[in-house]
Amino acid sequence: MIAGYKAILCAPDFLMVGLESGVPQRARLGDFALASRLSFFLWNSLPDATLLDLAKRQELSQPATLTAQVTRMLADPRSDRFIAHFLDEWLELKKIDFTTPDPNLYPEYDPWLHDSMLAETRASFRRMLTRNLGVREVIASDTLLINQRLAELYGIRGVAGSDFREVKVPAGTARGGFLTQAAVLKVTANGTATSPVLRGVWVMERILGIPRQTPPPNVPAIEPDATGAVTIREMIEKHRADAACASCHAKMDPPGLALENFDAIGGWRDRYRLAGQPKKVRVGTGKESKVVEEPTVEVVSAASRRNRVKLRLGSAVDATGVLADGRTFADINGLRALLLKDEDALARNLAQQLMIYATGAGIRFSDRAAIDAIVAKTKATNHGLRSLVQEVVASELFQTK
Repeated sequence: MIAGYKAILCAPDFLMVGLESGVPQRARLGDFALASRLSFFLWNSLPDATLLDLAKRQELSQPATLTAQVTRMLADPRSDRFIAHFLDEWLELKKIDFTTPDPNLYPEYDPWLHDSMLAETRASFRRMLTRNLGVREVIASDTLLINQRLAELYGIRGVAGSDFREVKVPAGTARGGFLTQAAVLKVTANGTATSPVLRGVWVMERILGIPRQTPPPNVPAIEPDATGAVTIREMIEKHRADAACASCHAKMDPPGLALENFDAIGGWRDRYRLAGQPKKVRVGTGKESKVVEEPTVEVVSAASRRNRVKLRLGSAVDATGVLADGRTFADINGLRALLLKDEDALARNLAQQLMIYATGAGIRFSDRAAIDAIVAKTKATNHGLRSLVQEVVASELFQTK
């Protein structure tokens, strides 16, 4: 029986949607295969009776019917599977448990915060779907969906309890959009330190749709200095002095540098945290010199929720940068403004990510025209997320083998 199960699970007829011998690879899916692809896309499950009935009557492939079914399926609780699994792939939230924050550097991290991180990103994506909000919400939003635990991390007052609610982004706050959500910021850090290179690559690939290039051979990796003896910016500049590295790092590093004000668990910082107990240091010279305690910050320990822990602070964060095209920014808000000048590029990447997830196939050069058509058709809704999903389903790429 085990051999039989293996044969079934490895058979192309089981693994591929709409596989039929003798049918051209670019042939349109039949209604039953289309029902399967649609259900696996939005529910991660088999088609229900409604989809199968429409397929039996050969009505599912009609544009109006297909649009109505997408709306119905997104409103169904089963679409929560799509939200969770798509975000796991697109934003790489599946990596959130790959590292555990150092309890000596981040004593405020606890399971409640961990779960709240994931819930915030999923709730934000659901909000985009329900209200058909535009793709700019990925970069900047004037509304947060947070509970008390996230409000504490974000430094926002007046939020009590575990329930999530909409909160207007306070003036002068750098929050808003997926870029500054704690789940994303944790996924792009290693639990101890942050790397502008890794975060920059993540922004390029996941938000802008620009694939990374293979680094030259025999080039060492940039490892953050946890002791704070050398700043990460100094290490990057030294790395970029090599001509073989400069061309790629000029594109990768700037978005990551803009996110340096966010630590490994997504909290705001003006200075880097350092390991060890606070020390006494002498400042000044001669008669004017004096012994003072080095800069520190106090945080609430997650272990008791009562005790406050004093942590050492190192050098100040520098979040300035220059994009590869010469445009400059002073912080994450400056980078946001530059990214939002090309919303079509953001929509094109999101359309590609949805298509890859929906079909299991990569985007080839010959598919670019179909993706551009999706972007053009959703422009009237400012590339609303639900509109993007509807147009992905209506596209030839989705409805062919």
